[in-house]
Amino acid sequence: MTLLAVPAEIETPACLRYKEVTIVTKLNPYLNFPGNTEEAFNFYKSVFGGDFTSVVRFRDMPMEGVTIPKADEGKIMHIGLPIGSDNVLMASDAVESLGQQVAQGNNFYISLHPDSKEDADRVFRALSDGGTVEAPIADQPWGDYWGAFRDRFGVQWMVNYTYPQEQ
Repeated sequence: MTLLAVPAEIETPACLRYKEVTIVTKLNPYLNFPGNTEEAFNFYKSVFGGDFTSVVRFRDMPMEGVTIPKADEGKIMHIGLPIGSDNVLMASDAVESLGQQVAQGNNFYISLHPDSKEDADRVFRALSDGGTVEAPIADQPWGDYWGAFRDRFGVQWMVNYTYPQEQ
């Protein structure tokens, strides 16, 4: 999908003038729950049907320099439920022992999935400009190139590029 530039003959404020760019191809909601992600997603699965694309618990994904308390090891680090032909509802548990706390307004992200690492960098830089970077975009232990931030308007974003699978 391409966002087209506003024709020159139309007078527009500078904030509405866009250059032609290719838009990221996938955009999915990413929810945070206060420890009940699995319960919520079993409910969503009962409504929408389908199978989870992945269920990753904190014990399954050790992070260098991070100790997960035994009580939190079984919580959900990532889960995905396909809805329709090209949408995935995704989520994780906010773990208070890691300083995470769910409050209305911080319980969701918009997750972008660019087609290239270069586009991931471009989108991350552009949207995070003037905002607060939560996790710099970088290669991650699960194999993707990922980062997260809150933009200058308070909207939370994740950018996730998945490297092509070797065949």
